[in-house]
Amino acid sequence: MFLKRSAVIASLALASFTGFAQAKELVVYSARQEHLVKPAFDLYTETTGVKINYITDGEAPLLARLRAEGANTRADLLITVDAGNLWQAEEQGVLRAVKSDVIEANIPAQYRSSNGQWTGLSLRARTIVYSTERVDPASLSTYEALADDAWKGRMCLRTSKKVYNQSLTATMLETLGEQKTAEIIRGWVANLATPVFANDTALVEAIDAGQCDVGIVNTYYFGRLQKDKPGIKAALFWPNQNDRGVHVNISGAGVTKHSKNPEEAIRFLEWLTTEPAQRVFADINQEFPANTALAPSEEVAAWGPMKTDTINVEVAGRRQAEAVMLMDRLRWD
Repeated sequence: MFLKRSAVIASLALASFTGFAQAKELVVYSARQEHLVKPAFDLYTETTGVKINYITDGEAPLLARLRAEGANTRADLLITVDAGNLWQAEEQGVLRAVKSDVIEANIPAQYRSSNGQWTGLSLRARTIVYSTERVDPASLSTYEALADDAWKGRMCLRTSKKVYNQSLTATMLETLGEQKTAEIIRGWVANLATPVFANDTALVEAIDAGQCDVGIVNTYYFGRLQKDKPGIKAALFWPNQNDRGVHVNISGAGVTKHSKNPEEAIRFLEWLTTEPAQRVFADINQEFPANTALAPSEEVAAWGPMKTDTINVEVAGRRQAEAVMLMDRLRWD
């Protein structure tokens, strides 16, 4: 999987997490579901005594709420999925820049805001999934190759309205250019076996049921389904291993611009990048740790090592509007 880096500098972490006896409550706005974040919040409270209050909602409502509340907000942190959403939060001015040696030591620069306004907390690859009954993995190679005529009537896609596909397209625009990206998407759409799906789980289930042979999904959706249905007739394939690598995105967080407890909020954000919290994210949701010095769960490790794209995930936000317009023009529903 990800290359091992040096262990986190223990002295940095120790210096950061001392003095928590004076810390107060923190308020988190989370676009991640409660069962995915509450175990980490509870562990932090148990470790430090700091109470974490939280509100969960969709990305758009939480951003709208932060803008509307302005300086009156009680929120200290925003947690959400996809670099595109974090980039939007930065652009909308609801986050503050944070300079942290702990975060910089724990999270590679490609998974952080270049302005220090957010950091990745967990990683997910958006990769190829295929039928183990009808597809020889030797016939798979790249995202681009799924546009070939060999896959006509055999491909499934999730809707383009979901940010995960928008981010994949945005990074393709950055790497391949508009003309090549348009050719690929046009081929994908032409190769569809079914209408697009609302979610990745339904897409994998369609492959298992024989409705299509290949698709593109986030790894953790496959991981959850594989855990529930060990005999599922589908598997993951890491594309583009001879060039740029697999597209990787993040879930992440930033300290709000108007946090009433910014120092405590920064300490909490730093803790979320350390092993105790990273293990929670990795083990509960079948994601890869954003702290790439740490190993993934046994289930995720079983998928095998992969080369990942090194492009900064900020691109997912910066080119999101272009990606959406291109997908609309090419009738990726």
